[in-house]
Amino acid sequence: MTTDEVLAGVGPRLRQMRKEREVTLAELSEATGISVSTLSRLESGLRKPSLELLLPIARAHQVALDELVGAPPTGDPRVRAKPIVMFGRTHWPLTRQPGGLQAYKVLEPQRRLEPEPRTHEGYEWLYVLSGKLRLVLGEHDVVLTAGEAAEFDTRVPHWFGSTGEGPVEFLSLFGPQGERMHVRARPKRS
Repeated sequence: MTTDEVLAGVGPRLRQMRKEREVTLAELSEATGISVSTLSRLESGLRKPSLELLLPIARAHQVALDELVGAPPTGDPRVRAKPIVMFGRTHWPLTRQPGGLQAYKVLEPQRRLEPEPRTHEGYEWLYVLSGKLRLVLGEHDVVLTAGEAAEFDTRVPHWFGSTGEGPVEFLSLFGPQGERMHVRARPKRS
């Protein structure tokens, strides 16, 4: 793919990304400091994209610049995240860009801890891959098993960990307040 072909695809990609995020040109203009007319000309292909214009747009959409321009993949596509061990729990970060929704694969060893519910800003989504995950959320105390998920506002006192019956492996998606996971499923057929 030539440079001209890559650049020609930027405008439609910008429009599609903005519409998928349900953001108006005026809202994007406010977030980036780029005029509405310039953004409109970029999306329609009447203005050639430049780094000075694309960087603030990428920042506003919280995506890598490569995603905006549709750059061809380079090198090994595998994510080789370094595990982070905190308080005996191992986290593998699955997202690479800062800010916005963050995803982790987590391994909690077999241990029985006394719950210490905490609160903070944000929204969390948990999905159990294997084992049993105990979730204390407000007045609820539940056990999630493989294939089960939970989502909650982290301003509600919460704690999660092993039931003590074995290790538990789960996915954790965490986002700033207001960002929620949207799970889409096909409707049942009659």
